[in-house]
Amino acid sequence: MMKQKRPFHVMIIPTLGCPSKCSYCWSSEVGSPIMSIETIQDVVEWLKDFRDDPVTFTFHGGEPLLAGADFYRKALPMLSQELAHLSPNFALQTNLWKMTPELADVLAEHKIPIGSSLDGPQELNDRQRSHGYYEKTMAGYELAKEHGLQVQFICTFTSDSVQFKEEIFNYFLENGLTLKLHPALPSLRSDEPNRWALSPEVYGELLVYLLDKYLENMDRIEVRNINDYCRCVFTGRGTVCTFVDCMENTFAVGPDGSIYPCYRFVGMPEYVMGNVSDHPSREDLAGSAPGLRMRQFKEYVDRVCKGCKHIRYCRGGCPYNAIAPNNGEIKGVDPHCIAYRRIFDEISDRFNKEMMGSFGMGMGMGMPGPGSQPAEKSRPGIMSLMQRMIEK
Repeated sequence: MMKQKRPFHVMIIPTLGCPSKCSYCWSSEVGSPIMSIETIQDVVEWLKDFRDDPVTFTFHGGEPLLAGADFYRKALPMLSQELAHLSPNFALQTNLWKMTPELADVLAEHKIPIGSSLDGPQELNDRQRSHGYYEKTMAGYELAKEHGLQVQFICTFTSDSVQFKEEIFNYFLENGLTLKLHPALPSLRSDEPNRWALSPEVYGELLVYLLDKYLENMDRIEVRNINDYCRCVFTGRGTVCTFVDCMENTFAVGPDGSIYPCYRFVGMPEYVMGNVSDHPSREDLAGSAPGLRMRQFKEYVDRVCKGCKHIRYCRGGCPYNAIAPNNGEIKGVDPHCIAYRRIFDEISDRFNKEMMGSFGMGMGMGMPGPGSQPAEKSRPGIMSLMQRMIEK
């Protein structure tokens, strides 16, 4: 019997440093060192015999472009050639401020897709991300496009910006940009951790609002989160980071080579699983204190969420969201569970109603009688979106 390949994800964090000072940020660190190319070589040696599944490398931060063009000129061939048996894919998340023609050429040579961050129109964006952010990011965006790089933006909705959700949606729509969103999380590094955080209830309503707006404008925009939620419901399994069993399939490597369960834990000593220089095995990482804690979270979800109809593809949401705010104690699932249930229920309920309506019409039920007026053409529904996703 052929062994089934299970892709895994290694996030490389060249530095936690960042030139921006976003108000709600929790993942940057002033004075953070920059990863050496020797650490990348350690990553290669670690993964050579770690497992034989396909790997995706995502360069994240902080701001990964602070590592400079020479770092990527050496790191990308090293990872792609010496780990060719793992069929590596690459991605990079950056605010684009440090993009240069030289860096763009290096990234374009390896066809690296780029994710960046933009929270809507300039005034709204800069109010929560810092003055001047918009202009610097858009300048980097134009440079990246000139060099043939593909860039997509993530929009973070905060307790402030959610009040302008229509304006933000229209900005992405009118500028031909794909919309992917994140809710602002309580910052573990702030004196006001909840200042910008989006409550689960409001987040759930935002997702339903975006579902409706997406269905009205399917031919003009893509809302990736809604696609992801629909795919979970349609396939019965999680397909994106928040909704998969990430334990033992996702790792992050910090600037000093320390290995963590995810990039969100980088810089937190209590979540260090090992170091790439020691070439730890899968068993070593799973048996570390953070590895055991992640396993305990999975078991907690199996026990607490077993009655939920969405458990197969939700899996309790993000472990970081659930564990980190409670000082490492497992006291609950992802606090955004309320929002996830809200949108999952909405999608599945609408889908079931559309299916029943389609079935009823097909059996001659509900057909208009003689002399009745033709029904007004209904707007596109979940089945239309599902068909669109299949065609893509």
